[in-house]
This record gives sequence, C-alpha cells and structure tokens, in this order.
Amino acid sequence: MQRLSVETDVTVVGGGLAGVAAAIGAARTGARVALINNRPVLGGNASSEIRVWVCGATAHGAQKYARETGVMGELFRENQYRNPEGNPYLWDQVVLDAVRAEPGIRLCLNTDVREVEADGADDDRTVRAVTGWQMGSERIIRFTSPVFIDATGDGLVGAQAGAWYRSGREAAHEFGEEWAPDQADSDMLGSTMFFYTKDTGRPVRFVPPSIAKDVAATSIVRNRPISTTANGCDYWWIEYGGQRDAVADSEAIRDELWAVVYGIWDHIKNSGKYDADTLTLEWVGSVPGKREYRRFVGDHVLTQRDIIEQTRFPDAVGFGGWSIDLHPAGGMYAEGDGSKHLFSAGLYHIPFRSLYSRNVRNLLLAGRDISASHVAFGTTRVMATCAVTGEAAGVAAGLCVRDRMTPRQLANDHIDRLQQELLRHDASLLGVEWHHPADLAASAHATASSELRTLRAEPRPGERTSLQSLDGHDVGLVIPVEPAIESVDLLLDSSEATPLELELWSTGGGENHIPVERLDQASVPLVPGEQWVRAPFSHRAPHGRNVVLLLRRTPSAALVVLDRPGPYGVLGLVSRTPRTPSDRPQSNAWSAGELRRRCPVMVVRGDSGAYSAGQVTGPLQRPYDGPRMWSSESLREDPEPWIRLDWTEPRTLGCVDVVFNDDVDLDLINLHHHRTPFPVVPELVRDYSVEILTDGHWHTVVSVRDNRERRRSHPLETPVAATAVRLTVGATNGSEWATVVALRVFGAKEN
Repeated sequence: MQRLSVETDVTVVGGGLAGVAAAIGAARTGARVALINNRPVLGGNASSEIRVWVCGATAHGAQKYARETGVMGELFRENQYRNPEGNPYLWDQVVLDAVRAEPGIRLCLNTDVREVEADGADDDRTVRAVTGWQMGSERIIRFTSPVFIDATGDGLVGAQAGAWYRSGREAAHEFGEEWAPDQADSDMLGSTMFFYTKDTGRPVRFVPPSIAKDVAATSIVRNRPISTTANGCDYWWIEYGGQRDAVADSEAIRDELWAVVYGIWDHIKNSGKYDADTLTLEWVGSVPGKREYRRFVGDHVLTQRDIIEQTRFPDAVGFGGWSIDLHPAGGMYAEGDGSKHLFSAGLYHIPFRSLYSRNVRNLLLAGRDISASHVAFGTTRVMATCAVTGEAAGVAAGLCVRDRMTPRQLANDHIDRLQQELLRHDASLLGVEWHHPADLAASAHATASSELRTLRAEPRPGERTSLQSLDGHDVGLVIPVEPAIESVDLLLDSSEATPLELELWSTGGGENHIPVERLDQASVPLVPGEQWVRAPFSHRAPHGRNVVLLLRRTPSAALVVLDRPGPYGVLGLVSRTPRTPSDRPQSNAWSAGELRRRCPVMVVRGDSGAYSAGQVTGPLQRPYDGPRMWSSESLREDPEPWIRLDWTEPRTLGCVDVVFNDDVDLDLINLHHHRTPFPVVPELVRDYSVEILTDGHWHTVVSVRDNRERRRSHPLETPVAATAVRLTVGATNGSEWATVVALRVFGAKEN
C-alpha cells in the first residue's frame, strides 16, 4: 500500500457534472486542480452507471433562450456531434475528454474521500486536507490546497469539515414559501434506479430473481405509468428513500429499488397484460441516482421567492429555469402524483453567496449541496444547473487562490472581477454586462460588409409552407425592436370571412419573453383564402427591447409558417391555457415548442439596428431585450460577410476571442430523449479567418475550418501592433445568415 501527497491550488471532490465544470473552470483561470471522484467514470447521475437525462434551464424547451453556455454548453454541443444516438458510454467519454483536455487538472478516479482535516472555531473553520483511498491501485492519497470545492452531492466534505448544513424540509413560515409544509420535517426527495430493454425479435422468457417484488400488490400499478416502450429516465418515478436516510440507509434503498425494477419487469413479461414476448432486459442500474441530502448554509439561502420572483442579485453568477420540481417523500408508493411543478415566468438568477460555506472560510459549494431551501432546491438540483454552479465555484476558486482571498472577500469586495472572468469564459450569466478593462474592442469602431436591417421571412420560389391554426390557441410573435417598428405584415389563411383580433404587448424584459402589458390593439377583417394582413402597430425602443405581436384565437384562421428558422431573435409562441377573465396572458402559459425553428411568414416594417455591427462590442452576449448579436444579410446577398474593428491609433494585440451564435433557444440533452436533425447547430459559423491590419496591409493570423464551438480564443504567436481586426465568414453550418455574438480583443498580457 502506498501513501501519496498531492498539493494543488484547488481540490474538487466529486466528479459529477458540477465537479467536472468546477475543475475545468478553475483550471482555465490557471489554477492547478485535483479532481477526485469515487466512481470509475465521471458524470455522476448522468454517467452510464445511472443514466439520468441532463436537464437544465431550458426545462425541455419550456423556457426561451435558456440553454447553458460555458462548460455545460461545450459538453452538450460535443455530445450532439459525437454521440447522435445518445449512447451513455460515449457520453462518459465526452465528459472524460473535456477533463483530460485541461493540462492543469490531475484526475483521480476510484478515489473515495474518507477523511477531512479541518480546524478553527465553529463559526470560522478552515479545511486543511482531504484523504482518499484509491481502489485498485491500493493508494492512500492526501490532497492539500488553499481552496476546496464540495461537489459530492451528499456534502460529505463539508459535513466532516464542520460546515453548517440543512436537510429535510423547512417550515413555510421560515422563508415565506407557499410550497413548504406548515411544519418542518425530515422528508426529502428519494433516489431512483433505471432499466433498459430491447426487442430480440424472438420469444424470451423471464424468470424473476428472488428479490423481485409483486408490484401488482402495491399501489404502483394503480398510480404509475408502466409501458413496454418506456426506457431509462422514462421511469424517473421509480423513486424511494425520501422518508429514510439516503446515506445511512443507502443499502436498503438500493435493494428496494432493485426489487421494484425487477418486479415491474416481471409484471410486464409475465402478467399477460402486455405484448412483451420478444422483449428482454438489456441493462439494469446498480447505483441509485440520489436527489437530495445535505444543503449547506451560505451567506444567502436561495428560496422559492427568489426563484418565482426572479430576484436580480448583484452577485449573480449563473441562472436556472427548470421548474420547482418536488416529489412526494413516499416516492413510487405515494398515492398522489409522482411530482408537482411550479415554473417561474422565465429564468432565475443564482447568487455567488449561495456557493460558499458561511462558516468554513475556504470551502466552496457546487451542485446539489449549494445553499438553498428544500423548495428552491427543487429546481437547482437538475444537473445542467448543477454544472452552472460548478463552473462559477471553480472560477471563483481560481481567483481566490490567485489573489489570495476568501470566497466571502471575493463576494463582498471583488464580485465584478468574478463576473467578468465568467463572461470571458462565456459562462451562463444573464443580464450581467461585459466591461472587462482589458478588452480593446470597447474602444474600436465596428463595421460590417452588411447588416440585417429588415426582419422578414418569406417563401422562396417553390417552397412549401405549413399552417399554425388559431383555433383554440392564441399565437404570439416575439419581435426585437431597436430603435422602432412601424408595422408588421403577416400571411394568414382563412376558411371564411371573420375578424382577427391583433394586440401588441410589451414583454417582461430581460429574462422574460412573454407578454405582460398590452400596448395597443386592432381588429382587421379576414376574407376566405390566403392573404397578407397588416398589424398597424408602431413602437419605439431605442436601446433595444422585445415586443409580442399577439394573434387572438380565431376558429377559421391559421398563420402561414415556414418550416425553417427566420431571423434569429424572432420567436413564435403558442398559448397553452384558455383565455382568462382578465384577458391577461398567464406567465407560464406560452410554449415555444410548436414554432421552434419555424417562422411565420412576415415582414417587419422599419429599419432595425438589432443586428448592427456594434452589437459585437456590446455589453451582453446572450439574448436579453433583443438578440444581442451581429447578423449579416442573407448569404445569398452577401456570400462572404465580414465584420471589423478599427482603432484610430495602433493597438498591441495579443489575443482575439470570438463568441458565435449557437442558438441557445435550442434544447439539447445528453441521452437524446429527443433529437435534433443536425450534428452541429446550423447557426454556428463553420469556416472563418481572422486578419489584422498592420502598416496598411491585411495579414491572416487565424484560419479555421469545420468549427463547431461557440467560443473560440485565438492567442497570437507574437503580439502585433495593428489598427484593425477583421473576421471573415466563409461558411456557416447551415444557417442562411452569418451571426456573431461578440468579438473581443486583448493585449499581450491578457492572453
């Protein structure tokens, strides 16, 4: 048996997506990182051992412009390209390769941390080291560093270090949470185990093992959906342990889940109620996927009110958008529904003060164990959001080490430094403005070969269109306005003469893309057949804002739709719920799914600056009160578009960063319970070059082909004095427009 010591700048314990993102985030600040995982594969609940879908702020497409960027976005996009079938083993390798690509990370798999060295008073403790047993190699490894990140999910490191934590459910009065119980209790969300099946094409018998439970004698058959076509996470409701201790009773919880899994399969195969003769089990999990255990106490406890009211925090370092998703403690044996959901009107914000321990000065938190109430945890627990908190904690840890400060000092005195670093990484921040002092692009003048000035989507010769019925549903069209619109023309089809009610609504702004206040209304007559209709609404928003053009339900009418995307930032919405007595659209009543990547035939009158060249040097790099990007005219009109930055005096350039558009409204997922028809997001620029202007001559310094990344950073081999930078687009991955979100330029010291 060997005894080793590993000394790094940051120690991350836990190799789920939160820990992976934390390690990568810290390493990209220049920190030396130890990433410790007690399993042979990375990914935690997303790994091939457990196989949970990676869900996040998109909420399966319910939220708009919500997909994560940063590390989580990189994993989604790479998996989309390399793993179109959603193979869980290939997903393991996507995650592993992302970690191995960072030279600053020392990865220790199969290493179970069992001891934590910490000292200090109860209200001011410090972690000194953690020690783990690496199975197989028979090594005891002691890890030391100035900063530690607990990404274990269960909170093992923090608990052994003496960090204050909560478990169970808080009483409603403590945080004023309507979804909390009247009295506090120890109930939690349970654990789940999955199984996969396949059709062999020939009869296969199933002899149940001794552990199999007779599910027909339980409430499961009566209350839960059992199907021969369900697989994996379709069975999320196989849940148990919410009324037990998820750690102390982990063996019993696993056995009960196993018993029910085999019992369900026995019921499918042998009850005679299903056509399952040729089906067989392909895989059964052996590691339960845990949902909840410890939640540590930070300087801020995230609550239901923060989620639903979308509280804007000055120290925001991430966002989420999954519903508050709570399950009964009885899990699969509960008589009621297996889950209940409460959505915010849009995305919510996560403060940095929830990502470090209140009483352990060098302990950061990532993933399931961040500082949140049980109710708020119902949304922050999903894995893509865990990765968002992980990346923020990792970048923060790197800054704490580099600048010799505690997380609390970073939060109180230097939060802008953290936010700017996260934005440089293209992390998942919303509405936080970029103003990095080293960005030379801020002082440059941006021009382009063309700009998309008129928002239109019209059929090409011979192109087929489809219809979006207005029978039973209102339909809304989100339109960016900057500085004004004069009117909107739409193509409709009607089976009879009828009035069409049109309304113009303001949106909630920022993270909300839904109608909240009616600005104007009109009624226009429809005649039988296909016809153009003008919505006679004008509106001004000089600094950029979205509006929603609302078409009220009309039984005989339908909107003519192109089965392809329109200009980015134009979004179609379909109402989910009936009209209310107040005639006010409900905040969570709008679905973008029906018209996602489809665009109503329309022409917006008025010269638009929403896609001007100056957007690439602007403060926002996600859709927020508008698309916030440059767009060329159609590539048919401008086949090799370019955008350039000019300075009045030469600047010494050391690095050029580009953020491309990867359609953050598109919902991606690791195991593909739904699929997209393309391996690379079409809006991403595929081929491009970067040139610099020196002494009156252009010199190519970067030439890229087959790009599939959103953020590209290009350090120059030698710093160069130049008066201009030009990015030229050779091709996209399928979009008819070239779009660029941000163009950043740094001097030699900021590579």
